[in-house]
Amino acid sequence: MPTFAGKFLDFTPMNDICCIGHITLDKIITPKQTTYMPGGTAYYFSHGIRHLQNSQNYKLITALAPSEMASVEELRSKGVEVKVLPSKHTVYFENAYGENQDNRTQRVLAKADPFTVEGLEGEEARFYHLGSLLADDFPLDVLQYLSKKGTLSVDAQGYLREVRGEDVHAIDWANKKEMLQYVDILKVNEHEAEVLTGLSDYQQASIRLAEWGVKEVLLTLGSSGSLIYADGKFYRIPAYPPKEVVDATGCGDTYVMGYLYMRNKGASYEEAGCFAAALSTLKIEKSGPFSGSEEEVLQIIENSNLHPEIL
Repeated sequence: MPTFAGKFLDFTPMNDICCIGHITLDKIITPKQTTYMPGGTAYYFSHGIRHLQNSQNYKLITALAPSEMASVEELRSKGVEVKVLPSKHTVYFENAYGENQDNRTQRVLAKADPFTVEGLEGEEARFYHLGSLLADDFPLDVLQYLSKKGTLSVDAQGYLREVRGEDVHAIDWANKKEMLQYVDILKVNEHEAEVLTGLSDYQQASIRLAEWGVKEVLLTLGSSGSLIYADGKFYRIPAYPPKEVVDATGCGDTYVMGYLYMRNKGASYEEAGCFAAALSTLKIEKSGPFSGSEEEVLQIIENSNLHPEIL
């Protein structure tokens, strides 16, 4: 290690993007079969970003039980840097579907330990993304700590889920106003935006979230595209139609991954939003995480007659 005046200089490597979240074990029950597979924001984000050109300075920080290390070793074998924090259990979701796929019953059979400031000390990145799955994954002091170190991005979904026994209950974000003042980029869907703000109008909901401190609101609207609110302006991002819808699981995680990837490269809100939308289109056409290429993403945008609008 280099020295100066007899003292060791500690050069902590700076990552571009650091995703922090639990890799889950998902038990999926359908009328035809029961399957087990990894999941969670951390899983879809990490597998997806490795297919993009400038993802060398990416790092995942996760926490899971030693029995589930195979999913970590898989990522490491594909060149993804992963730090594993100790946890007695892995987050274990059970999703049971009826004949109608829209009817889902969700239970949590095990919870991993929450993330702590102590576990994240010494981690350096330009962008941090918190892939929350349950309300207590990331306490307030973690957001306060990371917001001082880089641009902090948060997916709201976990803060709106509470586990009682094994059952998952929809809740409001308990101390949202106190926590959102530390969030630079917030990803919500239309339902989550309404629960958080009490406002059904997307634009009014976005303005309210910004009033609480969020600098960039990413509001995804499924097949209707997405809305970005930043610097007092609205940017309507189109949804690029997929050739076919195969698997929508992880689309929100894929969207925010693409958005942060482009913002880190210096892209504008519109450029980042369109890239994220096209990335999600490619993801929905196949099962599992995004596995296409950056060139394919750009081709979708270039070949489309759909364009972003400033409202």
